[in-house]
Amino acid sequence: MANSKRELFLKRRLRVRNKLRSMADGRARLSVHRSNKNISVQLIDDVNGVTLASASSLEKDLGVVGKNNVEAAKKIGAAIAERAKKAGVEVCYFDRGGFLFHGKIKALADAAREGGLKF
Repeated sequence: MANSKRELFLKRRLRVRNKLRSMADGRARLSVHRSNKNISVQLIDDVNGVTLASASSLEKDLGVVGKNNVEAAKKIGAAIAERAKKAGVEVCYFDRGGFLFHGKIKALADAAREGGLKF
């Protein structure tokens, strides 16, 4: 019997996180979450269990409230790169969760790289 989309997503998420944990080396994790209406990203220090910086399409100052498209992802990627620099983070690893690396997720990652984050 075929797996449901949710089960496949959860398998992919666990596979990605387990591989990333093995090579984390104390770096921060850039975690992305995408829903039907919004997209959000957090820079997380897993050693101390704290969020260092975050950005979301729910923030009014970014001008993309309630949008979940490639342009919104680019703005959020640029915003998280700027906030990461303020928090003193230049190197992190990209945790896409169970989402495939194309479209909005890829646009967010490319904008964060252009903003100065290395992963």
